[in-house]
Amino acid sequence: MAKFTVACVQTNSSDDMARNMTEVGELVRRARDMGADFITTPEVVALIDRGPGMKQQAVAEAAHPFRALFSELARETGAWLLLGSMAVHADEDERMANRSLLFDPAGEVVQRYDKMHMFDVNLEGNESYRESRRYRPGERAALARLPWGVLGMTVCYDLRFPYLYRALAKAGADFLTIPSAFAVPTGRAHWEVLMRARAIETGCYVIAPAQCGEHAQGRKTYGHSIVVAPWGEVLVQAENEVGVYCAEIDTAEIAKARHQVPSLEHDREFTGPEPVAETARAAAE
Repeated sequence: MAKFTVACVQTNSSDDMARNMTEVGELVRRARDMGADFITTPEVVALIDRGPGMKQQAVAEAAHPFRALFSELARETGAWLLLGSMAVHADEDERMANRSLLFDPAGEVVQRYDKMHMFDVNLEGNESYRESRRYRPGERAALARLPWGVLGMTVCYDLRFPYLYRALAKAGADFLTIPSAFAVPTGRAHWEVLMRARAIETGCYVIAPAQCGEHAQGRKTYGHSIVVAPWGEVLVQAENEVGVYCAEIDTAEIAKARHQVPSLEHDREFTGPEPVAETARAAAE
């Protein structure tokens, strides 16, 4: 069993990538100075732009300035780093990929994950999003081995699809990263309860660094970066402000939670329900 310190770096990324690089670098170094062994950053940490700027500044992963920055920061700090996500050119597709990268202390990318579930929603107040117009959905779940256990990588809206997290846990995940740029209305209503649910359902630690505040073109994000233990306890939760938020991870708690409620061992095959015909539904109403 092992203990280590994880940091959620909460950012207010702008539409100026150079500025974001400077600010994120300072926050990552601060996290390491606070004792963090594993430092995580939010979704779209490199750039937030609701206009054409996101696509105009997207490049292939290998040439992306944020990949180079995080590789350098990993070597400088000697920590494991999660680049929550950045927009990169996707092969043979006009849309981009929303890609999360995991770096080891030598600065090497040891795993990558492209966000699978697209945030295509209509919220109150005429707030709407159509991620599928910009981003190509990923098709592959991702695990990576850390010194303390196995990491399952996801991004933001994936949170609402529990089958993904169950699949990661059953494949060996001990920790789940959910870097996010949550909208404010959905964050107020659902953020904490869904994060706690994913931890409880899987017996994993959930680590969710988030964007916060107001961004380019008036976009607002909820913040409240959070770390949740396998039994559902909130170990740390930020407010809606930039900063570094640390929690101690005790890997013994994973086995303890799963021993008490071994639901990952209790799956059953079943036949799905027959769809209810519209006529029958109308009659029932």
